[in-house]
Amino acid sequence: MSNRQHAGPSPADSSVPEPTLAERARTLVSLAAMGSLATHSRRLPGFPFASLMPFAADDRGRPVFFVSTMAMHTQNLQQDNRSSLLLAQPDTAGDPLGAARLTLTGRAQIAPASEVRDLYLARHENARFWQDYTDFAYWRLEIEGVYFIGGFGVMGWIAPEEYAAALPDPLAEAAPELIREMNAHHPHALRRLAGENPDDARVTAIDRLGFHLRLRTGDRVHSRRIAFLREVKNPGEARTVFAEMVRPSP
Repeated sequence: MSNRQHAGPSPADSSVPEPTLAERARTLVSLAAMGSLATHSRRLPGFPFASLMPFAADDRGRPVFFVSTMAMHTQNLQQDNRSSLLLAQPDTAGDPLGAARLTLTGRAQIAPASEVRDLYLARHENARFWQDYTDFAYWRLEIEGVYFIGGFGVMGWIAPEEYAAALPDPLAEAAPELIREMNAHHPHALRRLAGENPDDARVTAIDRLGFHLRLRTGDRVHSRRIAFLREVKNPGEARTVFAEMVRPSP
């Protein structure tokens, strides 16, 4: 079961629905294409060895790697396959420590190319050049531990089976565009939705159940979760529901 904690000056309102940590973790792994793989150093026993690692996630959220036996991380895995992959929310223009991060821990195993090749190449087309090289192979991380940080004050362990069963948010890929539209075209309505007349209100995240506002009033900066009127299943529905929310009252 997930162990969720809130910290800081603006705890979340539990009455406002939001995705589970497992759903947020699966959303993040579906968006990321690069992470930092930590393996056990063969050359320096007892020390971790970190490498930048392109990956693609399968339908259970397991990262798939395509690596050469010449690479140090592959040689490390051949000796000790226990490893972790750290990935972070893309496009963190603000404070990166306020962005989502995910650590997946488990044992890396060689995966049949017939099972994972198409998945990987759909995410990393340039790897097609290396497909016929005999020193390359596919590996897959069999997940035993999942730790998610959703920004300041939201963090927790997720049961591997809960993570595997969760689905990425349907707005994940369209979220940056939706956020830009909401902030550019509805600044006054966002302040009204905040309910406390802040000097500034900006959308920082959006999902199928609602969105987060970053509010500034004088020197005070905090956040608030706003629920959609109903759950949305695609960007078009999100735009429709948001338009209903910001429409002036008659």
